[in-house]
Amino acid sequence: MLDVGAIPDAPPRELRFKRSSSISASFRELYRRRELIRVLATRDFIARYKQTFLGVGWSVLQPLAVVLALSLFLRRLTHSHTGGVPYVLWSFVGLIPWSFFSGALSAGVGSLLGNQPLLNKVRCPREAFPIAAMVLTGVDTLISVGTLSVLFIATGTVPEATCYWIPVLMLVQLPMAAGGAVLGSIVVVYLRDLRNILPLVLQLGLFVTPIAFNMSQVPSRFRLAYSFLNPVAPVIDGYRRAVLYGLAPDWSELGAAAISSAVLFLISFKVFKRLELGIADLI
Repeated sequence: MLDVGAIPDAPPRELRFKRSSSISASFRELYRRRELIRVLATRDFIARYKQTFLGVGWSVLQPLAVVLALSLFLRRLTHSHTGGVPYVLWSFVGLIPWSFFSGALSAGVGSLLGNQPLLNKVRCPREAFPIAAMVLTGVDTLISVGTLSVLFIATGTVPEATCYWIPVLMLVQLPMAAGGAVLGSIVVVYLRDLRNILPLVLQLGLFVTPIAFNMSQVPSRFRLAYSFLNPVAPVIDGYRRAVLYGLAPDWSELGAAAISSAVLFLISFKVFKRLELGIADLI
């Protein structure tokens, strides 16, 4: 192997470029460029609802339409028992975390391809683009939470005091969404078919995730494996237990989801750092 130090007129070692794939270095760089994430999310938010008749109202109508479909068609098929909670409210609480995850994944997949001019002209951490897409999805989710408040009032239901478990559930939910967005954004650069496959996968995911049915309907012997393979499921169940029933999350199932979420998060950033060198050549 050629020793660079032996080459005449070679630059000093401290000036040589060394690309780091360290995840911790990536996080530090993202934190330093957090203003860029805010700007990107704000730009995309304005572009999404610019010149639309309903504007942010679409963030309310879309989940309500799904809940209406679940109430009219799937409720009888799944035979779900809501424990006295109105079905519309019960299904909406389950739909919000799923919409956040699926929305972050969908937006993240197109984040690099949709920002081609910036990627080739501006030096910045490229992870900022899928993270900004996730932040934008989070804004839509907050709007949906406002709609949830209206449903509580309309149904005469009061959230339980155990809502203090929500931050714990978010600690599992956020890395999962960030990992999915980051991984999807880089994979689609190399495999463009993902743009066509993903909508189908998310549609199927809607039916195998406990939105229209109870987590208790999953056989107990498969529940831990199911929680690991579909970590959104115990998060949804945890929100229902904390917000609607006054119970703590099921810690064994949530623990399996937390492990799965952490693995996805770390692997996603590692894969991203390994593959990002080819972005400029493929976009």
